Amino acid sequence: MSLNIMLLGLPGVGKGTQAEMIVETYALPHISTGDMFRAAMANETELGLKAKAFMDAGDLVPDEVTNGIVEERLAEDDTQVGFILDGFPRNLDQAAALDAMLSKQGRKLDGVLYFTADQDVLVERMMARGRADDTPEVIKNRLAVNGELTAPIADFYAKQGVLHEIDGARELEVIFADVKELLDNLKNA
Repeated sequence: MSLNIMLLGLPGVGKGTQAEMIVETYALPHISTGDMFRAAMANETELGLKAKAFMDAGDLVPDEVTNGIVEERLAEDDTQVGFILDGFPRNLDQAAALDAMLSKQGRKLDGVLYFTADQDVLVERMMARGRADDTPEVIKNRLAVNGELTAPIADFYAKQGVLHEIDGARELEVIFADVKELLDNLKNA
């Protein structure tokens, strides 16, 4: 039984850590757009070279290139057991494209894990990461921008009945216990 899930949430909410724990427990491939771009560019695929041209120019990679790279990745054999999507989709057009890709492959998303936490918690965690440009103001702005992008995607999946909100402000083990229970239920559904 395959398990196709997506992780959603603001920076600092702990998606990356939870993704690692899910990979370890369920042996699912972790598909992050950053990793995919790097792999596509390293392998000099047609889409990888297109993405590189936009990134080298300091531009955002357009949806059709991003969607193409994701579609290529989802067609690879290791995703037959399922996958963890992380960092995609970033907007509603990409979400609609993902639905179309998956249905073309006879698959669907089993669940979207939406990690949430209060802004204060996220600011504190991101300050602890200690990047030079991370002032509370810069972080709050980054969270606001990301929040505007994330909210419509969360609504999109809530309407489909696959969104599961998880309180990301708690201890790692407590969060993962909830994640595990949810994934076991999805897997057995």
